[in-house]
Amino acid sequence: MAQGAEIAADLGADIIDINMGCPAKKVTGGLSGAALMREPDRALRLIDAVVGAVKLPVTVKMRHGWDDSSRNASELALSAERAGAAMITVHGRTRCQFYDGRADWAAIGGVKRAVDIPVVANGDLVSVDDAREMLRITGADAVMIGRGAQGRPWFPGQVTHFLKTGRIAADPEPMDELDIVTRHYEAMLCHHGREHGVRCARKHLGWAINRHSSRVGDAVSWRRRICTEEEPARVIGHLKSFYELLGERAAA
Repeated sequence: MAQGAEIAADLGADIIDINMGCPAKKVTGGLSGAALMREPDRALRLIDAVVGAVKLPVTVKMRHGWDDSSRNASELALSAERAGAAMITVHGRTRCQFYDGRADWAAIGGVKRAVDIPVVANGDLVSVDDAREMLRITGADAVMIGRGAQGRPWFPGQVTHFLKTGRIAADPEPMDELDIVTRHYEAMLCHHGREHGVRCARKHLGWAINRHSSRVGDAVSWRRRICTEEEPARVIGHLKSFYELLGERAAA
């Protein structure tokens, strides 16, 4: 990890974030992600090594614990702070919950009270009102958006606007959404390369289409058509047809 942090720093990273929150079996099976919360001594050695390896801020993301019998986020956050971590992000579930049930925002507040460094709250933020309520309950310094942005990459901007102004920005109209989704798609192709980018983008396009399943009755066939296409120009053509149909139905 220390060597990896050095490589990231040399490549121009702004921070090094240690993810101890990922619940995926393929990650935790290798003593990574949330599995590190079961071995706090190992986690602390890892944090200490990374902090010592780079001059960048080192942040740590975690969950409340592995399961309800081992909710150790406050203790681990305090140890991370003492080791030099600059910020803590807490997802409001245990690893064994995965994404079931509701995120425990009140318990994130316990982590906030345990440390002096900034704490970011995460979990179940799906509306702008959620952001205000999450900050009120947790006392956190900021919020992190995850699944709430799936299929709507403009949502973080709406939350920022709301927290700054108290006003709720409207969702984009269908053709404006097409422009956003298309630019997001093209950016992924540019970042990942054409072949890999086409595949990486599919889940994002699927999320965007699924948002409108109640307004477009054949969303499944649209998703299949768009997400199995290999040629980017045809993907964009299908997206244009989909959003034109969506606009027609919205105006009807």
